[in-house]
Amino acid sequence: MDPTAAKVVLAIQRGDSINRVASKVDISYSWVYDWVERLEDTNIIANTDSGLRVVDHELRQQYAELMGALYSRDSISQEEAYIIPHFAGMAFAYTEIDAAYVWTHGGYQLARDHEDYPVFIAVHQRDVDRWLAFFQQYGVDATVGERPDPRAVNGSVHYVLFPTTDGFDIEWVDGNPVIPLADAVDQMVANRPAFEPALEILTEEYDLDIDASHHSTTTAD
Repeated sequence: MDPTAAKVVLAIQRGDSINRVASKVDISYSWVYDWVERLEDTNIIANTDSGLRVVDHELRQQYAELMGALYSRDSISQEEAYIIPHFAGMAFAYTEIDAAYVWTHGGYQLARDHEDYPVFIAVHQRDVDRWLAFFQQYGVDATVGERPDPRAVNGSVHYVLFPTTDGFDIEWVDGNPVIPLADAVDQMVANRPAFEPALEILTEEYDLDIDASHHSTTTAD
């Protein structure tokens, strides 16, 4: 019941590459590769031409209980806040402030600090109760649709769920699932004064042409 093995197994979604799993759990590729070989040899996972998949789901559940017990003992760090959702086995994408954070490769933060660190994720409406139960297992507060008063949550890291019945597209940036860039830009433009620095970063990197109807046009040369 090694914690690294548990992280690897819990983070795997069917079809994942070793590189993607390494990015999800923030562990070196070589170390994850080594664990994949060990886990495959013991028939816990399979590594096929179609990618990785979990074979022993009973052991996966035991790993889930182990990691829940470990993380619930101590405060979760900012770095761990972006690893834990990968253990849920449900689709999600970073959105709102975290869409800007991920698309700028961590270059833009807004209205949060080490004392109050909400993480914003888009989820399927059908999964909301399971997400709330999952975070409860990890001893982390989660709310739906609205950032709570920091005095109403335990610990600095907590999660804000944005459910959708229409589904959502996912892109991967630095190992993080995030809403598409166009959707992230729409969110930022809707609150442009707060996100102007992020828009400038993204304009430079992705050569964006921001709609002039939003009071100004930002175009990279």
